[in-house]
Amino acid sequence: MFKPKLFEVFKNYTKKQLVSDLVAGVIVAIIALPLSIALAIASGVSPERGLYTAIVAGFVIALLGGSRVNISGPTAAFAAIVAGIVAQHGIEGLAIATLMAGAMLIIMGLLRLGSLIKYIPETITVGFTSGIAITIVIGQIKDFLGLTFAEGTNAVEAVEKIEAIAHSITTFNPWALGTGLVALAILIVWPKISKKIPSSLIAVLVITIIVALVGLSVNTIGDLYSISASLPPFTLPKFEAGKIVELIPSAFTIAILAAIESLLSCVVSDKMIDDKHNSNTELIAQGTGNICSALFGGIPATGAIARTAANVKNGGRSPISGMVHALVLLLVLVVLMPYASYIPMPVIAAVLFMVAYNMSEWRHFVSICKNTPIYETLVLVLTFVLTVVFDLVVAIAVGLAVHYLIVMIKKLANKKTA
Repeated sequence: MFKPKLFEVFKNYTKKQLVSDLVAGVIVAIIALPLSIALAIASGVSPERGLYTAIVAGFVIALLGGSRVNISGPTAAFAAIVAGIVAQHGIEGLAIATLMAGAMLIIMGLLRLGSLIKYIPETITVGFTSGIAITIVIGQIKDFLGLTFAEGTNAVEAVEKIEAIAHSITTFNPWALGTGLVALAILIVWPKISKKIPSSLIAVLVITIIVALVGLSVNTIGDLYSISASLPPFTLPKFEAGKIVELIPSAFTIAILAAIESLLSCVVSDKMIDDKHNSNTELIAQGTGNICSALFGGIPATGAIARTAANVKNGGRSPISGMVHALVLLLVLVVLMPYASYIPMPVIAAVLFMVAYNMSEWRHFVSICKNTPIYETLVLVLTFVLTVVFDLVVAIAVGLAVHYLIVMIKKLANKKTA
């Protein structure tokens, strides 16, 4: 039930592997740095909270996790969910929901529910992942175009954001669009030049220097947020019975998404290193990591497939690389975080556009529509639309209900024809 991979790895750990894990950890930290900041902003919280999450949750989950190479931290999948919770319940409400979700994940692991991931159809995971990607894009249009929403605008849901964008389109800032397009060009072209240095880091550095030297009229992180370079502070939220009950649906959403995303990441990494993760141990670790993240100013965390893949490709083969990634980010937080205030918002939007594109699985989406029966396409599209228009819980619940209803109808039809 609970067998952290770290202890298994130490049985045959070598100095050569330690060096590889150290190098992989540093590289993954470089990749995670701009992403953690961008994902925190997309989640409606201050930039340093993204780093708090990658540091605290990333270290704890690597230490206790059921995968050799899984890298955990803030992910795009949580952005819209977290932003909605923060808008409605504030940071303290988010902390309570994350603590509750962490407890749920631990219980799921103790009840050996890790294997249930295989009962979630591919059409549903692709549907809600693509839906989340679209909500991220919608959420970043404002900063990419440099729009100014009318005072009092409270756009949380995707549909509300589209309406707010339409109403404020006349406030469009050409300098913002220009810097955003240059950032996008760098993000697309740089991987063809070098794959060792992440394109997101290059884009952030280049655009920040250009905006600072030329003095372009573009919003920066410092214009919108107060940034702290202090160590993650221990904060215990104030628990109230009414608020706890009110936040149960949000906590459940976080727990379900964290479970699905982390276990999917484990499955992908298993194939890359020819290993087998312990799903129940991973759930317990994810739960513990989320509890620690909430107590130290972070946001929800889960396994990050792209960072995990980067870890494997750069030689990471043990949880040590995940722990090193967290420690390097801690050093960056203390030394370099004040300089993050100069990062222009359009480059953050561009980074998140690329994150959304990479997670959208649009080719897989199209392939399912072309090559599967109509009822599977129906479940896919329904889950996708409900994720964008409503939320993840509704999308998954309705998607599963429709999927298994169709399965039952098919079985009954087959029995009648037999």
